[in-house]
Amino acid sequence: MTDKRLSHGLLAHTAPPHPGLEPLQGEAETDVAVIGGGYTGLSAALHLAKAGVDALLLEAREIGFGGAGRNAGLVNAGLWLMPEDVIKALGSDYGERLLKALGDSPDLVYSLVSEHDIECEAVRKGTLHCAHSPAGYRALAKREEQWLARKAPVSLLSRDDAAAMIGSRAFYGALWDKRAGTIQPLAYAYGLARAAMAAGARLYIGSPVTKLEHGADGWRLSTPGGMVRAKTVILAVHGYCDYAFGEKINALVPFNFFQFATAPLPEKARETILPGGQGAWDTNLILSSFRMDQAGRLIVGSVGQVENNGFNLHQSWARRTINKVFPQIGPIELEHAWNGRIAMTVDHIPRFHILGPDFVTVTSYNGRGIGPGSVFGKLLAKYMLDGSEKDIPLPVSKPKNVPARGMRGLFYEAGARIYHFLQGRILP
Repeated sequence: MTDKRLSHGLLAHTAPPHPGLEPLQGEAETDVAVIGGGYTGLSAALHLAKAGVDALLLEAREIGFGGAGRNAGLVNAGLWLMPEDVIKALGSDYGERLLKALGDSPDLVYSLVSEHDIECEAVRKGTLHCAHSPAGYRALAKREEQWLARKAPVSLLSRDDAAAMIGSRAFYGALWDKRAGTIQPLAYAYGLARAAMAAGARLYIGSPVTKLEHGADGWRLSTPGGMVRAKTVILAVHGYCDYAFGEKINALVPFNFFQFATAPLPEKARETILPGGQGAWDTNLILSSFRMDQAGRLIVGSVGQVENNGFNLHQSWARRTINKVFPQIGPIELEHAWNGRIAMTVDHIPRFHILGPDFVTVTSYNGRGIGPGSVFGKLLAKYMLDGSEKDIPLPVSKPKNVPARGMRGLFYEAGARIYHFLQGRILP
């Protein structure tokens, strides 16, 4: 295997050149300061600028450095949870509003791609949620029933129909969600950045907020190279909390997801794998994801890290999985590997916090960053325009630290490593 254990792996290799941005130097003033250069922050800056609001974005490292640049590339609708579980967690009002907002989130993603001519390998042919077991298929039937009750375009596929669309008989069926699709996630982030700048937003990289103070004239945000005075602030930092917001990581459950990408597949095999252009993921507790990129590479992902001694174990799992699920490929080189951190909450529901006067955040998309980040960035921009919470489909809550979060993280990582070691050897 070519040793390309870069933080962003294939995504950095195939994305267009990153936007030409510089660190903040000196002092600046703005109506809204946005902290974080992922989907939420970029969408907020774009929609603020389109509304004629002066917006300035500060990114600690590079655009798409965190989850936006390490994403699996599935533009899913809704959350991991079934719709009725969302209702149980939030109640009917907030629950149905959140399901509607996130169920429609691919509409926003693909409309932004079209409106701003973002080159990001965008394909909207849906996703396939694949049943890894008979129990998984029964769960998909319940999921279909609950989404059909909300008039979502989802279809439960038999084993034979699913096999034709997946290119594999390894699954017991699948739920086809026609709202969804795939993109090159880092390229999408770069495109949002360019669109925000074209609309008039100011974006700075290498500018971590090291200190945040509120006074009579609004907010003062200090960076290594300068200072920003802002009337209002949107915090768009999720799984990669650092600097002035490092303690916010304590409110998240540690959860990592890795991916391996093959070399471009032989044409004969390429024609049989996900031939309709769908992305796929399965119902397993230690889930796996599959999609093809524009060049015909198969991208396979699952829970865990390819860092900290996990590389060889997960690489072996990826090779066995490809051989089991898509045996028609035959021997193939794995060219890229990378992993990212997912901002998880205990109940798998995002959070809306008002952190101070004119200072807000929505955080923790629980593995569904592309659609929710785009939507909540737009909704937070609207909040800054009218000051109303009515359009945010989440209750206001206070940040709370997760008890024993370190042990939870070790549990997930250890569980994933044990499972990936045994799968294909003892487990099916």
